Amino acid sequence: MKQLHLAAVHQAQGSIALPGSKSISNRMLLLAALASGTTEIRDLLVSDDTDRMLDALKLLGVPLHHQSKHSWQVTGADGRFPVKQAALFLGNAGTVFRPLTAALAFSDGDYQLSGVARMHERPIGDLVDALRLTGAHIDYLHNPGFPPLHIRPGKIVFDQPIRVRGDVSSQFLTALLMALPLTGQDCTIEVEGELISKPYIEITLNLMARFGVQVSREGWQRFQLHAGSRYTSPGVLQVEGDASSASYFLAAGAIGGGPVRVTGLNAQSIQGDVRFADALALMGADIRYGDNWITASGNGKPLRPIDLDCNHIPDAAMTLAMLALFADGTSTLRNIASWRVKETDRLTAMATELRKLGAEVEEGADYIRITPPARLTAGAAIDTYDDHRMAMCFSLASLGKVDVIINDPDCVAKTFPDYFQQLGTLLS
Repeated sequence: MKQLHLAAVHQAQGSIALPGSKSISNRMLLLAALASGTTEIRDLLVSDDTDRMLDALKLLGVPLHHQSKHSWQVTGADGRFPVKQAALFLGNAGTVFRPLTAALAFSDGDYQLSGVARMHERPIGDLVDALRLTGAHIDYLHNPGFPPLHIRPGKIVFDQPIRVRGDVSSQFLTALLMALPLTGQDCTIEVEGELISKPYIEITLNLMARFGVQVSREGWQRFQLHAGSRYTSPGVLQVEGDASSASYFLAAGAIGGGPVRVTGLNAQSIQGDVRFADALALMGADIRYGDNWITASGNGKPLRPIDLDCNHIPDAAMTLAMLALFADGTSTLRNIASWRVKETDRLTAMATELRKLGAEVEEGADYIRITPPARLTAGAAIDTYDDHRMAMCFSLASLGKVDVIINDPDCVAKTFPDYFQQLGTLLS
């Protein structure tokens, strides 16, 4: 197994140009593929997850032109994929698997969708149940409720609202919202239970509107799409810098004195994880905003502990768990049950690895409580569970003036292939 040894450091300072947002990149690619007209997408994230979407769209017959490293031209299929039979391998990319499942359910074709072993452990039953209510024909190839899937043509009828659970993954609702305009019919989605990760739904609705489809909603419980809705290319789109990735560098600035500036993002970002900066400010960091940047600095004192509902920033909340090691008391992160159905069970994984660094950790069903040690344990070998965010979070431990070993560091390729090189430019 490959290991990366990170030397003890005490300072972080400098500037980082953020890679494109994964959530925005894959949504833009799929919407461009389903639209009429040609869309140019600039600053697209280069990563394993976007590669899975691009590979799938190519297999489905969508014309793609690679203009430069971060720029793609997509000629839309106007609501129907040209290729009607395909086997798609989608890795561990939830932002590909869930939306494509819904889009292909309305594409009158015969498709098999599979991924890595972990993807086959990530639940998709609530989405499949919702799609079956419309008449979509979807079968499980192995375990009910989980990929891989077999999708065949079905008779789509909307004679009742589509009901979907909102408390497992917001990607189920995103998938339905993005796919239902393909039917051309009036349809209503009713969310059962509390909708988690609402900012990700806001990203979806924002991008759908850019492609000409407006969604009416009553709070977060009822969404309505109107007959005749149709995606149309907006021409040229720019992907924002990734707010989840920004969290690691902003955190480094808070721990390591700073200032650390991230560019490609500002306070008006459509990504919910930009609010990580608010949580960082609660912990005592100095946060400043500009037209296309955010800067974080420390004040020379330990961070303040926090007790925070993190439902609105589930990915960036992992970085808060790491920051808890640098606080002067016990921190509690709440409403994070969605961690358990991500690339790994992040609640258990985070608790296990934080303990290696000397922390006292209480792991609940939907919360984690962290009491930092007087001094971090040096030389800890951190397991990353094939989870990019585990690797990136625990890289910050080296700012506790201890060396740390990251096992399987290449897992960051899922969203940020050169993360460690970029981080290294800030540390001393």
